[in-house]
Amino acid sequence: MLSDDGTLATDDARQLLAIAQSVTATASKLVRSRTPHTLTWKGDRDVTSDVDYAVEKLMRDLLRKHTPSAGFLGEEEGGGNPGKGLHWVFDPIDGTVNFIHGVPLCAVSLSLINNGEVLAAVIDLPFLDTQYNALRGHGSYANNERLRVSATPELDAALVSIDQYTFGEDAQRKNHARHRLVKHLSSHVQRLRMLGTSAIDLAWTAQGRLDACIMLGNKPWDTSAGVLIAQEAGARVLDLDGSAHSTESSATIAVNPALEYDLMSIVRRALADGTLTDEPLAPI
Repeated sequence: MLSDDGTLATDDARQLLAIAQSVTATASKLVRSRTPHTLTWKGDRDVTSDVDYAVEKLMRDLLRKHTPSAGFLGEEEGGGNPGKGLHWVFDPIDGTVNFIHGVPLCAVSLSLINNGEVLAAVIDLPFLDTQYNALRGHGSYANNERLRVSATPELDAALVSIDQYTFGEDAQRKNHARHRLVKHLSSHVQRLRMLGTSAIDLAWTAQGRLDACIMLGNKPWDTSAGVLIAQEAGARVLDLDGSAHSTESSATIAVNPALEYDLMSIVRRALADGTLTDEPLAPI
């Protein structure tokens, strides 16, 4: 599958993307067919469901069958290190709280990572009949339609999403930082939205439905697929300090290039009031 130098041929990558599209569609069918019955609390207001576990097990088994030499990292039951070798990274239901409340904004998210670089990505929206995919260097698509980011030229005409408020240990301090960011943004953008799913935030930025999205985190199962889809649609994807996004970034900001300077200027002003994440930030 991999050459001696650790690279993956384009034809092989296309074949793996086709596998990813097929198995993700199968996982979405399972999500649509099941009602959550058993909830498992992972922490303060942080919950998963029996459906999450069932979907992850299904994907783990399917991908082991199709690609036995590739590793697998799932949100619910873990797995290998996506920074080493070829790995699938999977979120069975991104937006579990939406799902258990019957809100259709949730996603099945799968990426293929080789030595820390995302090669292919699929995001399937079970209740919105849309599948997004991307292959590095070959564009991103929604139901076979090529994606491009919006052309919105001014921030006061922009629709921007921000990730949900946090919970658990030190939530008050972290959420105070989020309040500051919302305060700075709300007086400059047309509208703010909080969708509750990172995968949709990134996919809709790629599709031009959103002009930008801001997530103060970067867990691989939440963001890796969406980052590639957004990048391949022409989005700038950045860390909090404005540097290019990577697997080591502390945050995930995707924006159409025309708005990058103005949006990041606002993020910098918010940062001047205090740290927005647990990670130390580089000087601005």
